[in-house]
Amino acid sequence: MGDIEVVKDISVVPEVHFLEQVLERIAQGELRVPKFQRPFLWRPEQMLQLFDSMERGYPMGSLLIWETTMPLESLDTIGGRRIPPAPEGAKVAYVLDGHQRLSTLFGVLHRSAEAPRSVRQEDWMWWVYRPLVRSEHDGVRYRHWKSGEPVPSHFLPMRSVLGTLDFLEYARTLSDVSHSREEADRLTKESERIAKRVKNYKVSVVRMEGGTLQQAIEVFSRINSSGQKMRPDQMVSALTYGTIGSETLSDKMEEIKGRIAASGFGEIPIMTIFQTVLALSGEEDVQRDTSWETMARKVQGQLMTAVEDTDLILQQVVEFLRQEVQVPLARLVPYNIQIMLLAVFFHFSDKVEAEQRVKLRHWFWTTSLAGTFAGSTTTQVRNFIKEVKAFARGEGGLSYSAERARSFPERFDLRSARVRAYLLWDLQTFPDRKNLDGGTANVLEQLATAHSETYRHVITQSGVPEASSPANRIVMTTPPGVSIRQALIRLAEDGRTDILDSHGVSLASIEHLKADEFTEFILVRQQELAAREKQFIESLGIKSADKEVGEADIDTE
Repeated sequence: MGDIEVVKDISVVPEVHFLEQVLERIAQGELRVPKFQRPFLWRPEQMLQLFDSMERGYPMGSLLIWETTMPLESLDTIGGRRIPPAPEGAKVAYVLDGHQRLSTLFGVLHRSAEAPRSVRQEDWMWWVYRPLVRSEHDGVRYRHWKSGEPVPSHFLPMRSVLGTLDFLEYARTLSDVSHSREEADRLTKESERIAKRVKNYKVSVVRMEGGTLQQAIEVFSRINSSGQKMRPDQMVSALTYGTIGSETLSDKMEEIKGRIAASGFGEIPIMTIFQTVLALSGEEDVQRDTSWETMARKVQGQLMTAVEDTDLILQQVVEFLRQEVQVPLARLVPYNIQIMLLAVFFHFSDKVEAEQRVKLRHWFWTTSLAGTFAGSTTTQVRNFIKEVKAFARGEGGLSYSAERARSFPERFDLRSARVRAYLLWDLQTFPDRKNLDGGTANVLEQLATAHSETYRHVITQSGVPEASSPANRIVMTTPPGVSIRQALIRLAEDGRTDILDSHGVSLASIEHLKADEFTEFILVRQQELAAREKQFIESLGIKSADKEVGEADIDTE
């Protein structure tokens, strides 16, 4: 894609259509969502608000469509419903603005009666109801039904309002379940009023004709700079559509994300993959928040190669993290920028020397414990990339050696890089934890799905000082009705020090549990853990903190 051309061949025609007509064009495959659009992102409450606005007669904003005979990759499902292919050889309309609104309306109002209804959000979110009894709603008048219980009969399913037979069937149901003729008449009249409101609702459609694909994408990217703002990766993906084959940059990055997740390492954030693609394409300004059009033009020539490189290099990064640093899961990496910088290193290094690997391990631990990347500015990130590139080429070192580890965290909050670093140490130090029955606790499997809930509280009473300390957390499965505290006391009484040791719990600390001295238990265990962690930190040649325990900053990206 070259410089933006003057939009001289595009004509713009403002029109007003009945909503029903617009949705019917989607159902016929004539109105489509191009693949460079963002995926459906709306939250369930946004969907309800749209229906509420429609009933109140509020405008929902114009739709912008581009009509062309140019074949264009587009989605084959909208609002969770499969749509037919575009009519061959005919002019097709593509949605440039209004995807979220149209998907909501089409997915709900054209919902099949046989469509699944379950307690899973992907199912219930498309079933929108209008309670017909006024007391059922005080603000937004529409509801989802998330329960597995039957939907109340006076909840009008919005999928029935555009279909005459469906609506008549629902009206007959109202007659059957109402307590009196008056009640049936009142509910039926209300449902008819709502159905009429939807059928008569008109939307403003701005129809764009002519022009090139690049012009259409340029229009799309500019109008999406407001509202629910596009992420930079989504913006660049749209602006570079067509430069890496039939798939978008977003598609490619999702594939990379899926491959890494399938390896058992878990999901790397899309923004990290995006920044890695930019960095490997030679760009050092990967955190800018403006001028993405300029960025897209700048990198589009290298994009295909950079995506392929990112796919391969991130696999090397994951292997390095798992094998050499013993980071088992992506969600435990203290800063995502570390993943991107490691990718830069492996990409720009012709041959990775053993000494460089040792320094990289040291760099990872030091920057994780010291909070080096907390709140990094665009300029700092640019300098980090330059430094790592030079190190990879053997032209410089990594400037982190003077940094000091932060104190043992006083709070267990996984949004803190210091807490994640503590957990990495914890997993290495206690690799074979045992449950109450002597069986091995699979901590990684639990962490992969439950995250912070894996580490259960020992002291659960509210108001206990120091209760938020990591020392008040432990990974152990207990039978129903048996608390962690009871389990630890029982193990101590049974002399099962092997199980207690596997969790880093001393007999001295349990004496406080037996005496209901909860804070004292936490403080003793905290002191023991902090001392062991300090020993590990200093064994790496990293300066430990002056203060034993300190604030755990919320500093991950």
